[in-house]
Amino acid sequence: MHYVWLLLCAVCLILYAVWGSYFARNLLDNIPGPPRQHWWTGKLDQIFARYAWDFHKMLAERYGPVSKFYGLFGARELYVFDPKAMYHIMVTPTFLATNKVLFGDGLLSTLGEHHRKQRKMLNPVFSISHVRDMVPAFLEVTKCLRDGIAAQVEHGPREINMLEWLNRTALELVGQSGLGYSFDCLKEGYANPYSAAVKNLAPTIFKVSVARKFLPFLINVGPPNFRRFIVKIFPWKALKEICSIVDVMDETSMKVFEEKKRALSKGDDAVLHQVGEGKDIMSILLRANMNTSAEDRLPDSELVAQMSTLVFTATHTTSGALCRTLLTLAHHRDAQDRLGEEIQHAMAELGELDYDALANLPYLDAVCRETLRLYPPVTTVARTATDNIILPFSRPIKGNDGIYMREVLVPKNTNIIVGDDALQWKPERWLSPLPQSVIDAEIPGVYSHLMSFIGGGRACIGFKFSELEMKIVLCILIQTFKFTPTKEIDWTMQVSSPNVKGSEDANWQLPLRVESR
Repeated sequence: MHYVWLLLCAVCLILYAVWGSYFARNLLDNIPGPPRQHWWTGKLDQIFARYAWDFHKMLAERYGPVSKFYGLFGARELYVFDPKAMYHIMVTPTFLATNKVLFGDGLLSTLGEHHRKQRKMLNPVFSISHVRDMVPAFLEVTKCLRDGIAAQVEHGPREINMLEWLNRTALELVGQSGLGYSFDCLKEGYANPYSAAVKNLAPTIFKVSVARKFLPFLINVGPPNFRRFIVKIFPWKALKEICSIVDVMDETSMKVFEEKKRALSKGDDAVLHQVGEGKDIMSILLRANMNTSAEDRLPDSELVAQMSTLVFTATHTTSGALCRTLLTLAHHRDAQDRLGEEIQHAMAELGELDYDALANLPYLDAVCRETLRLYPPVTTVARTATDNIILPFSRPIKGNDGIYMREVLVPKNTNIIVGDDALQWKPERWLSPLPQSVIDAEIPGVYSHLMSFIGGGRACIGFKFSELEMKIVLCILIQTFKFTPTKEIDWTMQVSSPNVKGSEDANWQLPLRVESR
């Protein structure tokens, strides 16, 4: 009987949403945008399609920096890349139900004071002074990557799936420096269940993109055991795959966490014999958590959630950014050669490059910034208005009634997708002072006037960590190998990943011709 009432309540909520979306007047009706496509999913199938680039480009070109599209049951949602509007939006947090379901109460799934408490605990471990100490571990892992690829091209050039190697490398980088744990020896043919789970999670989530919009409503329906039971019996293969992947990640995370706690309880000597020698993020975080006040201390479940969130996001965003950079350099051989010369000259002068030497390679820095500007690993950011808000625009937009607007009242609970538009890959733009128009735009990003790592109170806490990973991997690969494109590549939206154009293979890949320098 209890579940019958829940079902009736769900039906009533759906009917109420449909009435509000189709018959009630909405404050956003005057914002231009494409007509609804389906009565219940609106334009979500196109917004969240695997290769949605053309649709997003159409929104920007036809409707401008602020447009409206229809979501579930006709709900009005906004698509925004106006700088002033983005600045206003990025200080408004959202409840990310998907992250809560996948990883638990980590930094990407908490709000308000809870989120600030977690961030306060995590901020010190992502400081520049701590990131400096990660360079030796990053170099050691990347040299294993170099040796693994070198073994494959020992007898001449060869086409190699670089996504596979870079996924494994990114996981091992965050494993050793983040968790003090080794997932992968980076030898050909080696397979780790956790590595496979992390790699397969994002493409599997793509299969349920539209269904994820229901999570904020469903996540609090009944106890967790009931929701898990429903997932198990629900006849949807993709949902069961996600459940299995999350199980593998959760079991491994708990195992790593318990091993780390046991080592810390035995004293510093035991920790020094672990991977990372106690300098990894998890060891430092555990010590800090034990030594903090009771009111600021995080429960073990949240520390495990931080670990799972860190591993997944760092692995996918770093490997995606590296793949895009390598492919772009493969298409721009002059830039690849120029970067190789800069790295070789620096190493001939300084030997092995430390944090400061890497930071002082101007062309390497320009290549990284330009790739992250044009091809951010996470292509869109979603926010939900937690109250009725006035959203200002940097330039007036023309409403459906023909009148220009400088601001709009956005109703509470409106979903907003933040995007950006840029066209040409040109690293040289970063070797000169930025145009005044860029500075005046006041883009709210934490990195180089860009939104690649977003901004505000929910900006990416580990962007220096990711930037260092990119620079070290590129340094070692570009000075050792030459890369040439072999096939046309398509890139997915949301978490950007490569696949051969026209391929029906569900396993993403980036084939490149690799040869020794």
